[in-house]
Amino acid sequence: MPELPEVETMVRGIRPFVENRTIRNVISCPTHCRPITITPPFKSMVKETVGQTVSSVSRLGKRVVLNLSNLSNVVIEPRMTGLMLLANAPDQEHLRIEWQFDGKLEFNSIWFWDRRGLGTVRLYRPGELEQVYGPDQLGPDALVLTIDQWRERLGNTSREVKVALLDQRLVAGIGNLYASEILHVAGINPSKSCQKLTVSQVNRIAEASRQVLERAIETEGSTLGDGTYRNALSQSGQYQNEHRVYMREDQPCPTCRRGTIVRLVQAQRSTFYCPKCQH
Repeated sequence: MPELPEVETMVRGIRPFVENRTIRNVISCPTHCRPITITPPFKSMVKETVGQTVSSVSRLGKRVVLNLSNLSNVVIEPRMTGLMLLANAPDQEHLRIEWQFDGKLEFNSIWFWDRRGLGTVRLYRPGELEQVYGPDQLGPDALVLTIDQWRERLGNTSREVKVALLDQRLVAGIGNLYASEILHVAGINPSKSCQKLTVSQVNRIAEASRQVLERAIETEGSTLGDGTYRNALSQSGQYQNEHRVYMREDQPCPTCRRGTIVRLVQAQRSTFYCPKCQH
């Protein structure tokens, strides 16, 4: 489930305790659960990262990136249920990897926790990250996409606009939850063809994207009913309390107060919207 706001919250949570610190050890946490994907094999990753300093922590779409002093990059992709934690893991059974750091601060380790085991941890050697996540594979980040880029990218596809927003090659970071919320704020029907969007409608999508994503980051993301998503201190996000349409099927529309939220399936994903105020 983690999308741009949740992953950005993870990055901001661990950054003060990771940047400019040297990796002292990397430990594979004991578990009988489905193993996550680690590339290269764990022992090789340990050999190539221990002793390196984390020069910065950044986000690449829906991924956490530890940028190392030797110009390699550790990319953690949470996928459905992964978390980056400083403390208070929901349980010990689903801890996967611990990075330990030299020196003494309030927190001296970070953990990757993943309940379903769908997450990945990959080490990219110098130059490889740019090859794998170049512009042909990953679009501009949703928070930095300009109006002109929105117009160009949405104008070049005939797909339904909700489906297009989920394409990480078109725009990076938006997933199913926030696509529904963005289109509601913009007042756009999720089934509308991108090529039929007016200039005004594209502008509204661009503005709604920034508004929704920035507010979700401010409130540290959305923790849904299963309680899986947590911030770096294993505390719930709060943006779920501000959802307008997501998972609100058959409830009154909080925006127009005339319509009822309906659910439809697009590209095998649930979409929520109000037929009265989204045209």
